Amino acid sequence: MIKRQWIYLKEMYPLPSRLAVGFILFFELYFIVILNSGIERYRVGWHEILGALTVFAFLLLLRIADDFKDYETDQRLFPERALPSGRVKKKDLAVLLVVAEAPAIALNLLFMNNRPFFLFLYIYGFLMCMWFFQKSKIQTNLVLACVTHNPVQMIINIYVISFACIKYGISAQSLFVIMAAFTMYFPGLIWEVSRKIRAPRDETEYVTYSKIYGYRKATQFVLVLTCLDIVTNYILVWRLNTVSVFLLTANLVWMLADFVRYMKDPTRFAIVDKVIRYTFIQEGLMIGTIVWYLLFGRVYLF
Repeated sequence: MIKRQWIYLKEMYPLPSRLAVGFILFFELYFIVILNSGIERYRVGWHEILGALTVFAFLLLLRIADDFKDYETDQRLFPERALPSGRVKKKDLAVLLVVAEAPAIALNLLFMNNRPFFLFLYIYGFLMCMWFFQKSKIQTNLVLACVTHNPVQMIINIYVISFACIKYGISAQSLFVIMAAFTMYFPGLIWEVSRKIRAPRDETEYVTYSKIYGYRKATQFVLVLTCLDIVTNYILVWRLNTVSVFLLTANLVWMLADFVRYMKDPTRFAIVDKVIRYTFIQEGLMIGTIVWYLLFGRVYLF
């Protein structure tokens, strides 16, 4: 069983990169909130480590839940994947879930200061796993699936932000707190939509937004989301480093140019590849802004 579980983790949820994602997501939100709130004296301890590991464990829950939910579809469209290929069994993943989630649940309920937000996160995750008890309606409706499932990223954000707000007495009504809740929500939504946009010649039986609305309209929607996303970043970095505003703008212009090129000729590249590049640069700039501030303080050009 352990060997099969390792196969699954290696192929579907590689531990080093996913651990990094959990820690980056947690600490980016954590610091962007406290630094914008004027907290100069902060204390990072084992509670923060537990919070980052909780994000890691919850993302594993979502990954395994998706494989369970899409099992029949994956047998047809992605038979080479670990679970539908038979190289990993469902009971292997069930045991893996217990091993990963039981400690996260117990430790959060015993030691974290934001228990209600943790419970909300895991209850929402459970409802997602169960298709909100409306599988026949949601599974066959791409838009409804997105509307019901994509907000989970914002709920993860709120879990992290609530911990920081409670620890340092930060008002949840602060503009920076509200923007922080959105700052990683939009990239997730942008990626989710863009990965299901294809050129007409590349369409298969797999349901995509481009098949439903056409690749131009789907791309225009992602373009609008990208512009909304950058606003949250502007607000969150302005007080920390105005140089980052210019760099974020340059990345945005590059992405907008790719959107235009794609709408003219969707056969040139997959738009999701450009979105991934944009997101990596964007998040890298956000992390760089935080690190620079922690090391050297604010940077103002005007």
